[in-house]
Amino acid sequence: MSAEGRSVRLTIPAKPEYITLGRLALTAIAGVRPLSDETLHDLKLALTEACTNSVKHAYEDGIGSVDIVYELLPDRLAVEVGDAGSGFEPRPAAGNGADELAEGGLGIAIIRALTDEVEIAKREGGGSRLRFVKLLSD
Repeated sequence: MSAEGRSVRLTIPAKPEYITLGRLALTAIAGVRPLSDETLHDLKLALTEACTNSVKHAYEDGIGSVDIVYELLPDRLAVEVGDAGSGFEPRPAAGNGADELAEGGLGIAIIRALTDEVEIAKREGGGSRLRFVKLLSD
């Protein structure tokens, strides 16, 4: 694998039944650099939570898309999930997860627990993006 890594982009309709495509793509990408079953499971769960947030909250009319970018580098796998929906103001992580629970779900807390880095921000041009990184050991 080259030092700069590899990047793959997938755009899915913002419908729950398409989230599986994102998981399948992640499994295929992980085949380029084999991961432990536990790491792959954790990443698939984090991806499912991120995509579900976009599908459930981004588009009031249910019409839109979710962009997933996978970036495989020699020492890490980064995944960014974005949408062009109404967006939100990310809240800082609470030490005990109280903020996430107050918002009605555990998705962000789960992603934080399963990955090494999490960034939530507004997306340029509107919408939201969530990026998580898993450091890979040799």
